[in-house]
Amino acid sequence: MPVAHVNGINLGYDDHGSGEPVVMITGTAAPGRIWRAHQVPALKAAGYRVVTVDNRGIPPTDLCEEGFTLDDMAADVAALITHLDAGPCRVVGFSLGGIIVQELLLARPDLVSQAVLIASCGRADALITAMSAADLALADSGITLPARYAAYVQALQNLSPDTLNDEEQLQDWLSVLELSPPSPAAVRGQLGLQLIGNRLPAYRRITVPCQVIGFRDDLIARPALVRELARHIPGAAYAEIPGCGHYGCLEKPDAVNEIITAFFTRN
Repeated sequence: MPVAHVNGINLGYDDHGSGEPVVMITGTAAPGRIWRAHQVPALKAAGYRVVTVDNRGIPPTDLCEEGFTLDDMAADVAALITHLDAGPCRVVGFSLGGIIVQELLLARPDLVSQAVLIASCGRADALITAMSAADLALADSGITLPARYAAYVQALQNLSPDTLNDEEQLQDWLSVLELSPPSPAAVRGQLGLQLIGNRLPAYRRITVPCQVIGFRDDLIARPALVRELARHIPGAAYAEIPGCGHYGCLEKPDAVNEIITAFFTRN
């Protein structure tokens, strides 16, 4: 994996294919490789060069244990785009990655030609606030949940009822989640960054064309919050995919990929 020294840190990324670049930013505690299974192949097949990023706190990117902000993470993406001489380019953000991209669109709109915001929001409501506080409390407690228990909780939080009720699919998911539990202590700096104030008025200043995607069964970035975000970004398109939860990019990848590639072609 290449590592670029940008914005004062070492930032890990992967570079796939050739063509017009698409930079993909993932969510809390997730490595850039989560895009490899479905989104990278689809975008490469559509003729794009795909750059996936490991955010601060995800090795080989620096842990930055002294702490960091959303502005730092948006600046990381801006610096990487500049380092790769890729701007203006298309950028995709999921969950926390969507919020990072939204801040990038305000700070450096010159670097982005189109943006896709997946399962993102423009403010932390009561449930997101409670979830973030709980995650921080767990990280600071020093307690490590048993892998089997952590997998069960992740499944309930992030998968749709359709998947939870399909015993074969669910068992596959539980096996994967049990093998790769996130370490709250390792991503302590990322936890809580979704605790944003009401950024919706600021997002009315976004001028870059945006596609917003929500997942109907998402219990984290619930569709009402994602629709609210889309309404506040001038000209943003909104699409909602049924039958998937917060992990919709993995539960319904074909639907997600179709929306992304259609948006890129349309604008």
